[in-house]
Amino acid sequence: MHHRNWFRHNAMVPKGFLRYHVLEALSEKPLSGSELIEEIHHQTGGHWKPSPGSIYPLLAWLQDNAHIKELPTENGLKRYELTQNGKSLLKDQIKARERFHEDIGCMSHPFFDRFFRNLPQEKTNTIRSSMKRLLVASISLGKTLKENFSDKDLDEALAVLDEASEKLEKINQKLKGDVV
Repeated sequence: MHHRNWFRHNAMVPKGFLRYHVLEALSEKPLSGSELIEEIHHQTGGHWKPSPGSIYPLLAWLQDNAHIKELPTENGLKRYELTQNGKSLLKDQIKARERFHEDIGCMSHPFFDRFFRNLPQEKTNTIRSSMKRLLVASISLGKTLKENFSDKDLDEALAVLDEASEKLEKINQKLKGDVV
């Protein structure tokens, strides 16, 4: 399955993924349901655009549970902001995500087992560990850059990620028999 389609299939979206992104977006500024859809599409680099059928029931649940509150309607748009309760839920979600990435990592998700099916077990564990390390390092770097942004550090990180991606793509092309 092409990576751009990965998040388009709701069954593939990890539980809590949408809730986390909604809370995170609302922690930045008040947004409407349609603005949240666009913001999450942007946050995921265009890989996933949640449907109104998933956003609006979630907003209703968050409001019913006092995690968000509706602001006075502005230009016909119903915007929401986080309550203190919602900010606490977001903090809990951030801690849970950090524990997940540090302790288990998404490489243990059954979805990824398909990629490793034909590899020897010891190699499966090694590649899973390496991929987890790369993912956790990337997420940690993104978080640190968000807090301590500098153009120089961002350019350095991009150069490393681009170089690693290019090398992996070349190995993949070679394995597939494509001309490199």
